[in-house]
Amino acid sequence: MPSLAEIAAELYSGAPDQFIATRNARAAEASDREAAAQIRALRKPSVAAWVVNVFASERTAELAEALELAEALREAQASLDAAALAQLGRQRRALTSKLAEDAVALASARGGKVSASTAEAVRQTITAAFFDPDAAAAVASGRLVRELESSGAFPLDAIAALDGQPVAPAAASKTDERGAAAERRRAEAAVRAAEQHLHLAQRDRARVELEVADLTRRFDELTAREQEVEAELARIRAEREDARSRVDGAGERRATADAAVAAAEQAVGAARAQLPP
Repeated sequence: MPSLAEIAAELYSGAPDQFIATRNARAAEASDREAAAQIRALRKPSVAAWVVNVFASERTAELAEALELAEALREAQASLDAAALAQLGRQRRALTSKLAEDAVALASARGGKVSASTAEAVRQTITAAFFDPDAAAAVASGRLVRELESSGAFPLDAIAALDGQPVAPAAASKTDERGAAAERRRAEAAVRAAEQHLHLAQRDRARVELEVADLTRRFDELTAREQEVEAELARIRAEREDARSRVDGAGERRATADAAVAAAEQAVGAARAQLPP
């Protein structure tokens, strides 16, 4: 007789349209009334929850690696600035979308009909797992009965373990060796995030250095041009003063010439007056 956990795993990742029939058949095969009642108490998952359960069941390693990376990012983000956090957010959204798309594709390949709203519910559920360790444990358990929301209010009562105890975080059941490996992966993820932040900072510094070099070169060019213009202005001013002096001298000579002309005109007039009639 399969254990309750084995029966639950079969039901939660099995074909949704066969859930009730399979559950009742397993309950009928139970060895006692208590076991039968526990089996009959298993609730049929929503389509979105079933999609996530199938993914958790068939892509266990891929999902575990992604959730461990999400945990590392949560720990690393406390020491990062806004630019680095924005970069991590983009990476997290891209990974979340990829996992959701893979989960939908896997469920569709098994004959499931996944609507756009269901696909969005799958994405929201995986997003919740990326932000909350309890939600991550719930998703990894493969026993969701309904989708989660990334609002902080995760319906963990809906995915309690079949013995009545809450789903424990995955890390609690790891061996020391796996825990050390996970810790190393988290540290490596933090290093990668810090290195990405360093790369962005170095790129920004290089851009600013180029800008400073361009502006310095422009400043030097304008300074040299200013000196040339000031020298030209000084020369023009000197020539203007010389021209003013020449104008003043010419004015004086013109006054003298005017007087000479006037005197000559008078002499001409006097001479003409002496002509005989």
